Amino acid sequence: MIGVLLNLFIFLLGTIIGSFLNCVIYRLEIGKSFLWGHSFCPYCKHKLAWYDLIPVFSFLTLKGKCRYCQKPISLHYPLVELATAILFVLIFNSQDLFNTSYLLLIASFLIIIFVYDLKHYIIPDKVIFPAIATAFIYNLLNIKYLILNTFPAALGASGFFLAIYFASKGKWLGFGDVKLSFLMGFILGFPNIVVALFLAFLTGAITGLILIAQSKKTLKSMVPFGPFLVFGTFLAMFYGEPIINWYCNLFL
Repeated sequence: MIGVLLNLFIFLLGTIIGSFLNCVIYRLEIGKSFLWGHSFCPYCKHKLAWYDLIPVFSFLTLKGKCRYCQKPISLHYPLVELATAILFVLIFNSQDLFNTSYLLLIASFLIIIFVYDLKHYIIPDKVIFPAIATAFIYNLLNIKYLILNTFPAALGASGFFLAIYFASKGKWLGFGDVKLSFLMGFILGFPNIVVALFLAFLTGAITGLILIAQSKKTLKSMVPFGPFLVFGTFLAMFYGEPIINWYCNLFL
């Protein structure tokens, strides 16, 4: 019973943090501080009351429309809240307390990167640099592991992406992806970084082919790669070891 209540608490906390992340994403878009000021409708600019800001619940009760101007509320708001809640529960159930605190913060950074890059095709430095600093400081607690594993993984991943960036003159991926791969190395280490990159390229290629088949994109269209890198990071974070074991067993 206590376990159920704890998971419910973490889930609700995740929705609240997800709501805050939505605020951060929007304030980054308009160039305003997310630490100050009231939330407001992006269309009519009406200040939102507390009952308009209840994660997920407000979206459902308002039927996806602003209470004041009836303009549609983007579906990404409740999706970010739910995704954050689910990730928080998964992290809480797979880590000890100290690692949980660190990974919840890292997950929050990654969610912002996922949504912002998906919407604007850019990974903001205001998010990626604090995320890298957080991961680096955390890794300093185990300096030997940092030197022998996570730092080489970060250099290897970012070096690989940097080579692609220069070879394509920035046409195949952006420099933000280079910085994101550096962060991924610190988060995952070796060999999970390999799993994350493989899954990112695999899901990116499949998604691209589907979009081309549906005539929504062409071979020359731009598709943000950051969301696939974040997706691969989360998969490797939770399932990296089972995936590696499954792959190795294929050749045994």
